Amino acid sequence: QVQLVESGGGSVQAGGSLRLSCAASGSIFSTNSMGWYRQAPGKQRELVAVISSGGTANYVDSVKGRFTISRDKAKNTVYLQMNSLKPEDTAVYYCRLFRDYWGQGTQVTVSS
Repeated sequence: QVQLVESGGGSVQAGGSLRLSCAASGSIFSTNSMGWYRQAPGKQRELVAVISSGGTANYVDSVKGRFTISRDKAKNTVYLQMNSLKPEDTAVYYCRLFRDYWGQGTQVTVSS
C-alpha cells in the first residue's frame, strides 16, 4: 500500500515562506510524476506544481517565480518551497502521486 503524508503547513504573514514536504511510503513507482494541489474553501482543487521523474517542473501561473517543487528520490519525498506568500495562497495543500494516490493535505494560512 502506498501512503503519502504531507507536513510543513502552518500560518505565516504575507511575504513569508513555508516548505511543504510529502513523504511517500510503500511500493513507489519512481517513474511517476508527483504534484502539489491546493483547495481553498468554496473553490475547486487546482494543480499548483508538478514534477516528472526526470525532474522537469511546471507551475500554475499564479505561483511562478515564488514556488519551487523538488524531489528527493532516495527519500521518496517531494517538496514545495513557497516564498513571497500571499493571502490568496491560503488553502489545504495536497500531495499526489500520479495517478492513483493522494495525501491527506496540510493547511497553509497566509494572513494579510
